[in-house]
Amino acid sequence: MDAPTRTATKVATVKLLIGGEFVESKTTEWRDVVNPATQEVLARVPFATPAEVDAAVASAQQAFKTWKKTPIGARARIFLKLQQLIREHMGELAAILTAEQGKTLPDAEGDVFRGLEVVEHAAGIGNLQLGELANNVAGGVDTYTLLQPLGVCAGITPFNFPAMIPLWMFPMAIATGNTFVLKPSEQDPMVTMRLAELALEAGVPPGVLNVVHGGEQVVNAICDHKDIKAISFVGSTKVGTHVYNRASLAGKRVQCMMGAKNHAIVMPDANKEQTLNALAGAAFGAAGQRCMAVSVAVLVGEARSWIPDLVAKAKTLKVSAGTEKGTDVGPLVSCAARDRVTGLIERGVADGATLELDGRNPEVPGYEKGNFVGPTVFSGVKPGMAIYDQEIFGPVLCLAGAETLDEAIDLINSNPNGNGTAIFTQSGAAARKFQEEIDVGQVGINVPIPVPVPLFSFSGSRASKLGDLGPYGKQVILFYTQTKTVTARWFDDSTTSHGVNTTISLK
Repeated sequence: MDAPTRTATKVATVKLLIGGEFVESKTTEWRDVVNPATQEVLARVPFATPAEVDAAVASAQQAFKTWKKTPIGARARIFLKLQQLIREHMGELAAILTAEQGKTLPDAEGDVFRGLEVVEHAAGIGNLQLGELANNVAGGVDTYTLLQPLGVCAGITPFNFPAMIPLWMFPMAIATGNTFVLKPSEQDPMVTMRLAELALEAGVPPGVLNVVHGGEQVVNAICDHKDIKAISFVGSTKVGTHVYNRASLAGKRVQCMMGAKNHAIVMPDANKEQTLNALAGAAFGAAGQRCMAVSVAVLVGEARSWIPDLVAKAKTLKVSAGTEKGTDVGPLVSCAARDRVTGLIERGVADGATLELDGRNPEVPGYEKGNFVGPTVFSGVKPGMAIYDQEIFGPVLCLAGAETLDEAIDLINSNPNGNGTAIFTQSGAAARKFQEEIDVGQVGINVPIPVPVPLFSFSGSRASKLGDLGPYGKQVILFYTQTKTVTARWFDDSTTSHGVNTTISLK
């Protein structure tokens, strides 16, 4: 979380959302929202004051008193309306996202669409938030469960998916009867705020959704606040570990989806052209700034001869601003991100990896100030090298080799992270062995980025995830609700009393 910056330029200010009103922050600390392709200042985002965070939580706390009693059908209809509004404004949302984050317009639409899928899932809350009942567990005794909302929940989201990940969080939290305080990334909050406007237009009542902005101080205020019951986080391992430890000590439920080092195994029998296309798209799409990006390809056996083909495929990709037609790789989100990626490329060379394709300092006519790094390919990469051990979060593909599938699986299972992985093969036996033996949350078979649809739960593992439940799908219903178990017996006037029972049995 970078320190706030100041600008004397007259530009729009990003507002806070508190109690159903978009309000100007009273803070003295601001950060510029910058177009990463041009360095144009698009807006100024405030670092909210402690009083403003408290006001947002108080608003959510007050709204919860009535929202938790809102009929489930009424809640569902709000998200039916929201998904309609998102579809109607898809082009506008994508344009905002591209301007502040740098993604290509098609990728920005994909960002919005994957969040839209969760909104659609939230509209089915009537079928998701069902309890269980067992009739006559003892004589005349029934037991049933209620899935009741927790209260005020919060979400902290990253820069790389400023539409999708907020839409992972607040729709499911609100649909289950909670109220919500969202802290989007301070680097690209504008598309998130437009989604908040659409949520209010769809009928989300005042105080049910609140938005505050800021850096570490606001994150800590959310972690520490006594009235916040649960926190969902997506972002870096460093910040996620901090959030998990701090919020857990404060007695909150926490789920943190964090860093990754995603491997793809390429077997010699894989369909070559499809595999090359999949690897290039998964490694270099979104400028490599996906937590599910393929950053290491493990070439098994004869597939190790495919290195020139991978390099040739990478060279075909166009690097430019996300608004330019035909662009495959847009800019990194900030100058600091670009410098970090180029620094790690230098480390890769120093550590002895072979730089097959150098994407530093690409020529991008008309966008000379942009934060561009082109597709970069290393071969001979091994554990212990910085480019293998660290999450680069840029368009850098590391190639490692293995003699056998077993050796490749061992390499992946030895990595601390367990977010996503894939195998490319035409062998059902190899694919089944892989899915059974790999210790990673999301597994793709000839699918490079195996992010599950909302019918299922996002399921990162090991150092990529803290907390037991995923951020959407069936698991998130349990995360955002408290299970209450009721055991009931009813008597009428004809019931015969059996006297005092001092045991714990129900007879």
